[in-house]
Amino acid sequence: MKTNILKIAIIDNDEALDPIYRLYFSENVGYELHGVYKSVQGLLSSFGRSYPDIIICEAQLNGISGIDGLDYFLRKNEDLKVLMMSKKNDFKLIKEAFKKGASGYLIKPLTKERLFNALEALHLHGVALEHDVAKKIINSFQTKSFDSFSRKENQIIELLTQGFTYKMIADRLCVTPSAVNFHIQNIYVKLNVNSKSEALQKLKEIEIRQLNAA
Repeated sequence: MKTNILKIAIIDNDEALDPIYRLYFSENVGYELHGVYKSVQGLLSSFGRSYPDIIICEAQLNGISGIDGLDYFLRKNEDLKVLMMSKKNDFKLIKEAFKKGASGYLIKPLTKERLFNALEALHLHGVALEHDVAKKIINSFQTKSFDSFSRKENQIIELLTQGFTYKMIADRLCVTPSAVNFHIQNIYVKLNVNSKSEALQKLKEIEIRQLNAA
């Protein structure tokens, strides 16, 4: 039984990588190389003839960037999978790529093994994330740190948002409940609130603003 061969298009303005990409795909019968392009415009101009199934695209390109190119690609075909790649393991860039509709993100330079592992993950699971990229994303959501608060206040905020009581916080931080109360009152003053529920709501709003600005 013949299996469907996925067509792959690559956009990379590093001309030295062109023969390497072609060699990789000539040795793998599971994929068909749709073409290697130097720009988003170059690939878009070929869309009238045939569509690739997966696009592997450099995030930072001259002219239309790979990130901005996502809008054009998905307008042409909303089922396209786009795998972004960049030398930068930067959360802002990663976040922007996924907001625009990317299905994966790879850090360059790429090895043949990493490239095809990502394509297989994308095909099977719809998303491709390497360990370093996934770790960067997870850390960005796990770390609660507010600049206007002290280290101790940030520790208390972290436990407070997890539902800890004053006594539980005191036990966890090895301080007295009165010390916890003192720090929480300072937190309320800085937030300009009068209750725990108001504080939690205000902290949630601040956290969302920080993530959106990241």
